[in-house]
Amino acid sequence: MKLLASSLLAALLAAIAPLSLAATGAPKPAAKPDLVAGEARFTAACAACHGADGNSGSPVNPKLAQQHPEYLVKQLREYKSGVRKNAIMQGMAAGLSDEDMKNIAFWLASKQSKPGFAKDKELVALGERIYRGGIADRQIAACAGCHNPTGAGNPAQYPRLAGQHADYTQAQLSAYRDGGRQNSVQMTQVAAKLNDREIRALADYIAGLR
Repeated sequence: MKLLASSLLAALLAAIAPLSLAATGAPKPAAKPDLVAGEARFTAACAACHGADGNSGSPVNPKLAQQHPEYLVKQLREYKSGVRKNAIMQGMAAGLSDEDMKNIAFWLASKQSKPGFAKDKELVALGERIYRGGIADRQIAACAGCHNPTGAGNPAQYPRLAGQHADYTQAQLSAYRDGGRQNSVQMTQVAAKLNDREIRALADYIAGLR
């Protein structure tokens, strides 16, 4: 009799357990990004400036193809919240949900970035020295330490830079230095120590990274 009662109690507890988990709001697995929806949203809202496959044809608009999705989501959220300032991008991000941002970001990450190229031999040599070795006497860290020697970046923290338009990279470094972009303390501190020529040199070198 006791054995039967114990079995019935065990069965009852097993049946109740899933209901208890549901009632306490147990976390659900994160939904996988919808690449089809991401492409559709990107095509409708972003392709005019950033290219049909994320490879912008305009040197002032960044290439987004093959960028780390975590970084892209962070930037879109910061545009939406106003942490990162840009009138056009703030307007675009305002209409995006978190799901939209994730779908767009993962779709872009799946596209191949087209290679860029450096233009100025003298500048590119200076850019390579700074990118790979920093400037020790001014305590400027090497870019490669965070962004990888090849410019591949780090998915969790640092964006891919390889092949990015030099005009865009130059504008962003200048904005960090001059206070126009304030969503990375680390980059603000690095850029604050760079002069115009060094910024141009880094931007040119980065454009040719593969």
